[in-house]
Amino acid sequence: MTWKLGTRGSALALAQSQMVANEVQRLTGETVELVEIVTAGDRSSAPVQQLGVGVFVSALRDALISKEIDFAVHSYKDLPTAGVDGLAIAAVPQREDPRDALVARDGLTLTELPDGAVIGTGALRRIAQLAALGLPLSTVPIRGNVDTRLRKVANRELDAIVLARAGLVRLGRADEITEILDPMLMLPAPAQGALAVECRTDFVELLAPLDDRATRAAVTAERAFLATLEAGCSAPVAALAEVTEDDEIYLRGAVISTDGSYALRLSRTGTLADAEEVGRLLAADLLEDGADHVLGTTA
Repeated sequence: MTWKLGTRGSALALAQSQMVANEVQRLTGETVELVEIVTAGDRSSAPVQQLGVGVFVSALRDALISKEIDFAVHSYKDLPTAGVDGLAIAAVPQREDPRDALVARDGLTLTELPDGAVIGTGALRRIAQLAALGLPLSTVPIRGNVDTRLRKVANRELDAIVLARAGLVRLGRADEITEILDPMLMLPAPAQGALAVECRTDFVELLAPLDDRATRAAVTAERAFLATLEAGCSAPVAALAEVTEDDEIYLRGAVISTDGSYALRLSRTGTLADAEEVGRLLAADLLEDGADHVLGTTA
């Protein structure tokens, strides 16, 4: 039997999907064929925040429901927080390093960049946190695959870019990182660095061996935090959960205005079994402290 794995056609998506395919083949002995699916996000050059949440996953989910493919691999941070009837996240493999990374000209770090340096990033979360640092830098929105973004630094069109470290590692480009950004300065997007293996509900048990318990719990807490704030992946919301050896979760969350003038950061702890509740409670704490004024919602 050959299982069909749906994936976007970008180099990063293909690399991530091939990693999962190799692991499925190792664990099950089944052959896995990659099937490229073009999404609405791939066809547009508009900023992600204009395209909306789920723009990179809806076509893959349609292919799952129509049985064109058997399962799909997503960058978990691209998934809307609401699920889809008939589909399930069968596995969340072990997470790659979730931190953000700076790639700058001449090997520079963030504080070494000269006054007026221009940093490219497509994420409002990163733009907001860079602004909150108060450094004499400017940001510009960018789209495109990782190679396209790196090229903008190589040809000096930009002084630097900020990307997820996980993507650079998976593409074998980690040696181009000039600084890994401390989460105290740049808190990642919820579920950054994690993959979601999604399938129809009748396929879940076959893929369950790929699941990493600690990663799933951490991502569950982060996404519950995001869902409770009623924000999408392009909103100025950040979160990172870390799991201890004692099966406890330490969750940090932040809401930052896009101009960086307002930043609210809080944390909570709990057990793996209570991961979702930890996320909801931390979001409630932030809303109580005024996060709704940034998000434009009411508590």
